[in-house]
Amino acid sequence: MKNDETLLILDFGSQFTQLIARKIRELNVYCEIHPYNISLEKINLINPKAIIFSGGPSSVYSSNAPIPNKNIYKLEIPILGICYGIQLIAKQFKGKVEKSDKKEFGRAILKLKSSSKLFKGFNSSTEVWMSHGDSLTKIPKGFNPIATTSNSKFAVIENKDKKIYGVQFHPEVHHTREGKKILQNFLFNISNFRGTWSTKSFINFAVNEIRKKVKNDNVICALSGGVDSSVVALLLNKAIGNQLHCIHIDNGLMRSDESKNVVKTFKKNFNLQLYFVDAREKFLSKLKNIEDPELKRKIIGKTFIEVFDEEAKKILNTKFLSQGTLYPDVIESVSFKGPSVTIKSHHNVGGLPKKMNLKLIEPLRELFKDEVREVGKLLNLPTELLNRHPFPGPGLAIRILGSITKERLKILRKADEIYLEELHKNNLYDSIWQAFAILLPVKSVGVMGDERTYENVLALRAVTSTDGMTADWFNIPNDVLAKISNRIINEVKGINRVVYDVSSKPPATIEWE
Repeated sequence: MKNDETLLILDFGSQFTQLIARKIRELNVYCEIHPYNISLEKINLINPKAIIFSGGPSSVYSSNAPIPNKNIYKLEIPILGICYGIQLIAKQFKGKVEKSDKKEFGRAILKLKSSSKLFKGFNSSTEVWMSHGDSLTKIPKGFNPIATTSNSKFAVIENKDKKIYGVQFHPEVHHTREGKKILQNFLFNISNFRGTWSTKSFINFAVNEIRKKVKNDNVICALSGGVDSSVVALLLNKAIGNQLHCIHIDNGLMRSDESKNVVKTFKKNFNLQLYFVDAREKFLSKLKNIEDPELKRKIIGKTFIEVFDEEAKKILNTKFLSQGTLYPDVIESVSFKGPSVTIKSHHNVGGLPKKMNLKLIEPLRELFKDEVREVGKLLNLPTELLNRHPFPGPGLAIRILGSITKERLKILRKADEIYLEELHKNNLYDSIWQAFAILLPVKSVGVMGDERTYENVLALRAVTSTDGMTADWFNIPNDVLAKISNRIINEVKGINRVVYDVSSKPPATIEWE
């Protein structure tokens, strides 16, 4: 779903590409990320008002360097190259890029040598964040040097006539002190965006698009009760009313009393058609003795489709299945750098089986998580649902490492309930992006009373994040951790050891499977 003006970000493999998109959206400009080798035909369909080249780990002079179609420059729209992007621009316009004698990583002082629209409102120097081993040693004809650092003679270049700009640093990261202002100048002083993108404008646009797409047909919606599916349901309800049929499936992998509470909340607060399906036995029988996490996800995804197929047949004139797919789901499931390298498969990304005969509708596919919450707030989603931590589609199946049994689910549910209860009690829950417990396929020796025990190890995870693409572990105060651990070991039969996960994403992922 596009706004009436779009910025295109070409991804060259930078770990910061999603940050560029988030910063642009924060400036009320709609943007999309696409692979660097997107065809000109697709670019023309997107009809971008400007383009940003992301950074990337490659060297422009290597044999397998990612190089876009040179005809992009003939589109005559503003272009900003970041890090690898500036080197690419220099190479394609016959400048020179070489390996630096000294690499430049971390903070640097950028000194402005010439005036530029890109630095309107700046002082003569500013702090930026560098991350490169190659540097420009000769700028192309038609380009002017704008700024330097102690290790980069050409840290910023511009071709004023062609509106092509290159910066050797990363304006999108927090450590570049005035990075947002640079992006703002590129968007509004150079590219003439109006800044009309907002979650409110998204709702109006999405409602119209849903109506146009659905017409008089019916839509079934997988309503788990999480933020994503709840916002999808409310958005569809606003667009098509009683043509929407919400289905909540208890797959046996939910947290304590979750299914009961979801049905109660939506029947009480919203005029939705909601059907409850008890499919616990079906899911658990198919997951029996399955330990591989990727296989778990695929089995759960396939079983969801089967259940929805059965339910869809009961509702006449159903042509669509709606899902709460978000932009990070799409990004993580697709590699922009050639053959796909799957981090983890998302059961709600990648289409539907032909036999199901339903079309997919994913109104949140282009939004980040915080944008979804903003949409939910505007649609009057209750605070307890709006601020709920993300919960994965496969549920507790991927928080039980190893095989899944009713007994292991019972142990994890109780431990997770205690964990979240204590976070709420200590006013920590809303400061955390996601917190959950993981039951490990490991047993350890313990002592309870005068008896030796040999029971399960439970790991606790809590992270801070903005959109789930990167995350830092949350520093729960020691006294709170001690209380949580003590309660779990004393109240949950089957656990005699609790550990806390202090790894960030990357290199770890948020979930363990």
